[in-house]
Amino acid sequence: MAEKTKKRKADHIRIATTYNVQARKNTTGLEDVHFIHKALPEVDREKIDLSTIVFNHRFAAPIMVSAITGGTREARKINATIATVVEEFGLGMGVGSQRAALEDKRLEKTFAIVRKKAPTAFLVANIGGVQLARGYNVKEAKKAVEMIDADALAVHLNPLQEAVQPEGETSFKGVLEKIGEVAKELDKPVIVKETGAGIAAEEARKLEAVGVMGIDVSGAGGTSFAAVEYFRAKDGRNIYHRRLGDVFWDWGIPTAISIVEVAQTVNIPVIASGGVRSGLDVAKAIALGASLASLAQPVLQAAVEGVKKTRKMLQLLIEELRNTMFLVGAENPQQLQKAPLVITGKTAEWLKLRGFDIEAYARRSGT
Repeated sequence: MAEKTKKRKADHIRIATTYNVQARKNTTGLEDVHFIHKALPEVDREKIDLSTIVFNHRFAAPIMVSAITGGTREARKINATIATVVEEFGLGMGVGSQRAALEDKRLEKTFAIVRKKAPTAFLVANIGGVQLARGYNVKEAKKAVEMIDADALAVHLNPLQEAVQPEGETSFKGVLEKIGEVAKELDKPVIVKETGAGIAAEEARKLEAVGVMGIDVSGAGGTSFAAVEYFRAKDGRNIYHRRLGDVFWDWGIPTAISIVEVAQTVNIPVIASGGVRSGLDVAKAIALGASLASLAQPVLQAAVEGVKKTRKMLQLLIEELRNTMFLVGAENPQQLQKAPLVITGKTAEWLKLRGFDIEAYARRSGT
């Protein structure tokens, strides 16, 4: 079992860095979110404070690197690179599913490296919701947290990926109850994250009710795990699962929509991920109601090339965020959350049909 999991993780890295596994027609919806430019910003760009406190932790900027990988030799190098830069910039980082290391202790070092390289950064451990439904419990959750001395635990939900994956596990019955048990027993905040298909208001409400302390929407419009599994099936000449990956390539709730649905429904921190590709995207996510924004694919591409490339990539992201805040007159993330927005296109149509108040964003007075 451990060898199969290890090989699957290696396949995911290879495919994500080799093939185009981004959404084809489904977009994040962030292109429908527009700031009102301030010709009189009345702020000093160089004095803008990007820092924010979420989960009782101070982030130098409201940015995290999403769960990416672990469980292989290459993953150890990638995690070490990302952790080094995350520590340098005072950001946060999640590791990929720790299932492989829970099955084979020899793989723990591929995850544990992140705390060695990032002694003060906000680190998030990771286990699968379907594994909880199939027998994992608080014991495995605690082991995952201890493995990287994590500040929080992410439980990832990936029903789309499991449904498309040749060896997918699709018995999610009882997953909400098990998440609640872990949230109750664990002495760290539990964050539930999707993996590229988004979270709707109804699910967000249920998750908050069972004690989850944060929700990472991971909406559609960025990396598609149906696409990743399409290429795995293609490589393995599995016609059936290749077809599934193709048909469900663009499945999911666009990121901008998912942020609004969740942020207007719950009173816990929302993390925005799924196709976040620039500091402008980060700013839009925060203005829509997220506390943090997170991204994976661009960081993975940079991390494969080393620390220097990763540092440059994240530095650009931070400066793009600063620039956006300057142009809307926001001196800190709290003011950015009050910046007026106009929402148009498919995002506006969806949210109106679902009964969400999007006019309120445009009526904000700003700072």
